Amino acid sequence: MKRLFVLLVAMLVVVSGWSQMKNPDIIFDATIGEADTLDPHHAYDAASGEVIFNVYDNLIAYDGESLSKFVPMLSTIVPSVENGYLRDGGTTYVFPIREGVKFHNGNDLTAEDVEYTFERGILYAPAGGPMWMFLDPMFGVSDIKILVEDYVGASWGTIFDDDMNPTTPEYEDSLVNFYYDVIDPAVEVQGNEVHVHLARPFAPFLNVLASGSGWGAILDKEYSVEIGIWDGNAEGWWKYHGWTKEQSPYADHAMGTGPYELVEWDHAQQRVTLERFDDYWRGPAPIRRVIIQAVDEWSTRRAMLETGDADIVDTPVEYLDIVKSMKDVTVFEGTPEVQTQSLQFNWTINPESPYIGSGQLDGEGIPTDFFKDENVRLGFAYSFDYEGMIEGVLNGLGTRIPTALPIGFLGFDETLPLYEFDLQKAEDYFKRAYNGRLWQTGFKMSILYNTGNDTRRIAAENIRDNLEKINPRFQVEVRGIPWATYLDQRENLMMPAFVISWIADYPDPHNFIFTYYHSEGRYGLYYGENYVPFATLARPEFGGQSLNEMIEKAAVETDLQKREEIYIEVQKFVSKHAVCVPLYQPEGIRVQRSWLKGWIDNPIWPGDYYYLYTKED
Repeated sequence: MKRLFVLLVAMLVVVSGWSQMKNPDIIFDATIGEADTLDPHHAYDAASGEVIFNVYDNLIAYDGESLSKFVPMLSTIVPSVENGYLRDGGTTYVFPIREGVKFHNGNDLTAEDVEYTFERGILYAPAGGPMWMFLDPMFGVSDIKILVEDYVGASWGTIFDDDMNPTTPEYEDSLVNFYYDVIDPAVEVQGNEVHVHLARPFAPFLNVLASGSGWGAILDKEYSVEIGIWDGNAEGWWKYHGWTKEQSPYADHAMGTGPYELVEWDHAQQRVTLERFDDYWRGPAPIRRVIIQAVDEWSTRRAMLETGDADIVDTPVEYLDIVKSMKDVTVFEGTPEVQTQSLQFNWTINPESPYIGSGQLDGEGIPTDFFKDENVRLGFAYSFDYEGMIEGVLNGLGTRIPTALPIGFLGFDETLPLYEFDLQKAEDYFKRAYNGRLWQTGFKMSILYNTGNDTRRIAAENIRDNLEKINPRFQVEVRGIPWATYLDQRENLMMPAFVISWIADYPDPHNFIFTYYHSEGRYGLYYGENYVPFATLARPEFGGQSLNEMIEKAAVETDLQKREEIYIEVQKFVSKHAVCVPLYQPEGIRVQRSWLKGWIDNPIWPGDYYYLYTKED
């Protein structure tokens, strides 16, 4: 009878197509991008943020899928006017720090750890990093250099030599006093409370703190000092400012209070291994181990999904029909995304770039200021088949947008003009570029995408193919490079044009408009030096103000109607001049084995929060 029962069960498995759950105590997440850095104050990409999200905790967290409601985390209170922890007209936030919380090394969490974390991030503030989100509301600037220059009364280059040494004893004294007079009072410890003071009321401040992407993560002060992060002293703080990601001791390891510990980051395999932290203050996670591995080839990820070797698989939307036909696979489609996909232009390309051919307008390359010419940018804008991309590649899971601002955000205006797919218009603009020389000589360059992201590859090929139709002398190579290399090349201004997206840090228009269009924004920085005079020039259409000034004005405007009007004016301007080309706002899909339970769709999160997950047959 026993043998007969086993045989019947085996036959049932074959007939039903049911497959037994693999590795019940392990989650394998097959992604397409390796983390860039694990320093929470440097990381500014989703792949890095996903790891940090699971290793560290923030003061507060988003309440499930909500983008506006919060729950306590390392703080026992979410500050509000009603509970008395948001004070001084919205400029002081008070956080009582939870007791009994342990870091992964056994150290106790204290209020001093929280104060240290804020101050280290603000003083470290690497260029192009996320700390502008704290500098802006807390000090009214987007760059700590501005704050220092205003206090000391001299330019950064005058205050410091090339090795970041103060050039005079007087400057050194001023820098020490700067910490005591400006930085230290902004974050204060009072008993077991941390008081954070803002320069002005800033409604999205709780959103900034709640983001799981890294910048809200709380560090262990004692451990940080031991491994060579800022020593916590006013004297010499500048020696810890603006390091490259490679200089930071936190670049490839971590020490948090989160539900998982970092066990290993194998760069050769692009694999991060996390282990459950059994002393986690909310109780240990249900799943013991998590493996996050960048698997660039879709065919490999597909095979891992089919065999059950991967529980979660990054799936481009063009393969939606394939995964929907798989047994024991769950697909969530049309998930909301607070992001925009765009074609970015570098207005000041590094002369050492390997992607610009000869570096001249001679038919064998492009000059380093190629995209400074507005006609070139507009030519590219009219060379993309937007509807073909959305319907033919994205399976309809995307929407046209006039600028980089997503649908539903304050200032989004569906009546603003959209770029059309119009090869004749593109030709007209290209014929005007460089006073007609470009049309005669042609050009040769590369458009970049990150390896494994087939959607971006196809978008780049879309542009390439249409440019060749316009003029056979327009030669574009579509080149994929690994994600970490992609970020490095962008940071060093090597890439002339590239396809990339921006996922909201917090649900406010400033996070997109500043990022994309201000010359100090995260993406504006990568337009290069030629973009700065464009963004800072007084414009008659803005009543004598510059683009940067209009963006800054909108950020502090408290009248919502006036604020919206400013954003619409800004969008009209940047669209007219094709600062960058918004391709579409995507809708997402989520693909996982059906035995994985507990996923929550919060579009602000940088990735999966594995603490929520179980595996069940």
